[in-house]
Amino acid sequence: MKALTWHGKGDIRCESVPDPQIEDGRDAIIRVTSCAICGSDLHMYDGVIPGMQAGDVVGHETMGEVVEVGARNSKLKVGDRVVVPFTISCGECFFCKRGYFSGCERTNPDREKAAKLWGNSPAGLFGYSHLLGGYAGGQAEYLRVPYADVGPIQVPDTLTDDQALFLSDIFPTGYMAAEFCDIQPGETIAIWGCGPVGQMAIRSAFLLGAERVIAIDTVPERLALARAGGALTLDFMDEDIYDRIMELTHGRGADACIDAVGTEAEAMASADSMLDRVKTALFMGTDRPHVLRQAIHCCRNFGTVSVVGVYGGFLDNVPMGSAINRGLKFRMAQTPVQHYLPVLLERIEKGEIDPSFVITHHASLEEGPELYKTFRDKRDGCIKVVLKP
Repeated sequence: MKALTWHGKGDIRCESVPDPQIEDGRDAIIRVTSCAICGSDLHMYDGVIPGMQAGDVVGHETMGEVVEVGARNSKLKVGDRVVVPFTISCGECFFCKRGYFSGCERTNPDREKAAKLWGNSPAGLFGYSHLLGGYAGGQAEYLRVPYADVGPIQVPDTLTDDQALFLSDIFPTGYMAAEFCDIQPGETIAIWGCGPVGQMAIRSAFLLGAERVIAIDTVPERLALARAGGALTLDFMDEDIYDRIMELTHGRGADACIDAVGTEAEAMASADSMLDRVKTALFMGTDRPHVLRQAIHCCRNFGTVSVVGVYGGFLDNVPMGSAINRGLKFRMAQTPVQHYLPVLLERIEKGEIDPSFVITHHASLEEGPELYKTFRDKRDGCIKVVLKP
């Protein structure tokens, strides 16, 4: 089959790889009808994520049609149309039973490697390094889905692929980011990053009752899409974000702040972001946490900082003194997608949100490598790419 594969920093290729096979009775094989390039895929593309090996099939936002089912999988049948969560979960362990599917104890065969870096291991993920299982990803013509009696959700024919695809990751992630804020009537939510997850967080914050959303970015197309969703936008290259948020909130700060950027904050945004870039380039640091620092400072006393941007290692100069002395609450996670799927599918079916609004580019799998560059460089108004194998 054809698939997008990783061969080093800035090197994604479309090439032939072996077809996936059923390896366990709970598996399923799907024929991929739509897949997407995620912002977190760019961390691999930029060489930030450790544990990648040449030839790894990438991608974790995938949906398609079931073409083969393992003997012990009674949930799915051939012909079912499904969305596949990016988190691989067994459904039976301590964490899965409590709804924390992204903390699954059984699905990362490389858990010892992850534990050396993070103290313990999260669930395995599709197409996202050998720290997280080395599973083949879904930017391909076919995908093997382990534990397919737990993860995939069937999609009604009344919804298009474009409406349903983002249930795999960015819609649940943006929704979780807003849910973490415990939004009360009249509150102001500030969101750093107007990429796909940030856009979903904006709409989700309004769905959950926010009175005002402040969206922070510098890319004109992203800011325009945020305004179309009802947000008040700030360009961090044109104005001081802390001063502006304090002005807008009469000196109190936002009720909650969402970091939807993570490790690769814009290097020219501030003096500390430039220093972060130097440190990572010289291997003196692992991440660039400028946004997290700013979100902490811009949050009101006893507010919430919600973190869904990806961080990989150890963060320098995070102002914990500010957080402790002002009573901030931190919420963060890899999204336990399975927990959110039923309610979010229902919201789409009811017409409360159509996640396809974020798509700017449709393309073939063969065009994927070039669109990785386009997406990374924020060219051609690119906000979200959907590939049709």
